[in-house]
Amino acid sequence: MIDEMKINAIQREKYLSEGYWKDITLLDCWKESVKKYSEREYVVDDRGNRYTYRQMDEAASKVAAFLRKQGVLPGDAVSFQLPIWSEFVVVTIACFMTGAVAHPIAMSYEEKELIRSMNLTESKVYFGPSFFHKTDYASRILAVRERIPSLSCVVIAGGEKPEGNGVLAFTEIMDQADTEKPEIRRTGEDLALILCTSGTTSGTKGVLLTHNNIRYSEEVFTRELGLTSEDIMFMPAPLNHATGFHHGIIAPMLLGAKVVLQQKFKCPEAIHIMNREKCTYSMGSTPFIYDILKYLEKEGGSLESLKFYLCGGAPVPGDMVLRASAFGICLCEVYGSTESVPHVFVRPWETLTQKERTSGRPLEGIQVRVVDEQGRAVPPGIVGEEISRGPNVFVGYLKDREETDRVLTDDGWFYSGDLCVMDEAGNIRIVGRKKDMIVRGGENLNSNYIDEALEGCPGVADHAVIGMPDERLGERICAYVVPEQGVCVGLDQVLSYMKEKHVPKRYWPERLEQIKEIPRTGSGKVKKYLLLEDLKKRG
Repeated sequence: MIDEMKINAIQREKYLSEGYWKDITLLDCWKESVKKYSEREYVVDDRGNRYTYRQMDEAASKVAAFLRKQGVLPGDAVSFQLPIWSEFVVVTIACFMTGAVAHPIAMSYEEKELIRSMNLTESKVYFGPSFFHKTDYASRILAVRERIPSLSCVVIAGGEKPEGNGVLAFTEIMDQADTEKPEIRRTGEDLALILCTSGTTSGTKGVLLTHNNIRYSEEVFTRELGLTSEDIMFMPAPLNHATGFHHGIIAPMLLGAKVVLQQKFKCPEAIHIMNREKCTYSMGSTPFIYDILKYLEKEGGSLESLKFYLCGGAPVPGDMVLRASAFGICLCEVYGSTESVPHVFVRPWETLTQKERTSGRPLEGIQVRVVDEQGRAVPPGIVGEEISRGPNVFVGYLKDREETDRVLTDDGWFYSGDLCVMDEAGNIRIVGRKKDMIVRGGENLNSNYIDEALEGCPGVADHAVIGMPDERLGERICAYVVPEQGVCVGLDQVLSYMKEKHVPKRYWPERLEQIKEIPRTGSGKVKKYLLLEDLKKRG
């Protein structure tokens, strides 16, 4: 995988000379935190598990010893499809200990996505739950196991394991005594993580991130937020996303701080947990804080210790910032992507002083430009594409050099595909996307994939999919269809078709509108802005 990394030599020397990149790994950082904060709590989850730094070190050491016995070598990928559980953190730290590359998988991934992503990474070991939220994950991974040649062992957590060769229970690993820690020498420029993200095509892409990428991102982010080892984070967002992984696992670890996990977000319980654990900050997509504020306004109560909430995934409405401030919470918008992990944000002390809502300005060491179609910088106030360059920017897509070269230039600029406006002070405001993405509850859903899934639906002559604005989730999925002559097509009919085709439920349209003709350009591209205008008129 190291051969696929795309790093500009001049930028590399700059990052090294300025101390942004260092010859230390996340394992080195972990060891330092264990040494300094041995008896301080690191991870608490809502299943009753609590780990100090020392206890987490011991648990991860057992998993690391197991991985070595399975033949996992430095640079090999380890896949894990785990909920927001403490086991997710245990496996992550174990990967650092063995020099393996962590490959967390979304809980929403079904058979086809599992096969594709694990064959892409050539994973040797898979960790997953037995059963979670009405889904039998153990049966799912065993059903596809034979189609993943590299996979030698399946580990089941949180329930009964199915019988079969090469299947272990997580508790069996925890019961072993082997915690030997052989010296693993990796560098800051080695790969540490592969995060899967939706692309402009229907498939997922493996985003390659080094130890330096991740460490720098979180060191500068926590420093600019003024966080310390006394801070306690509440993390309700999936840990397989950059938000959960970087800010929920790595940031507290670097500080010697604590993270509190909730496996499935439920508003009243979340408020109770945050007050019980005295959480000082949180981060996630808009729906989390939307539900919290709505509950507090209706039912009363407060978040006694929460100083600020970092909100990403969609622009934050100005009235929500004011509503949060009424409860003493600074609501700060954050902007970024898996490839360039949140690199722009509104500082907490600036949330109420901004004349106009923005996503903020860049972090130290990260450059942001707004450019036209030819890559030329546009003046403040003019719409263009947001691009970024810095020590945090990913180093390529796994086994996809063509896509890497499309978005990551030879001189290190990542083209986000997002349209924005920059003001005179360097703050940016996102106004749209060049990508055909629907951001629903912080998750990127490819509208092209949904459109393709609609193809062949009985009674549908033509169709197009757009994201419709939603106060809570940011966007929802709306399908426009042109019915065949004399036919009336309903949403239930479309959803039944999607179900028959085994399209994952998160891609199912939530609203359907009939139209006489899909508006298109001369080259056949859908004029989605016209559909959005039509949607507003329909209400």
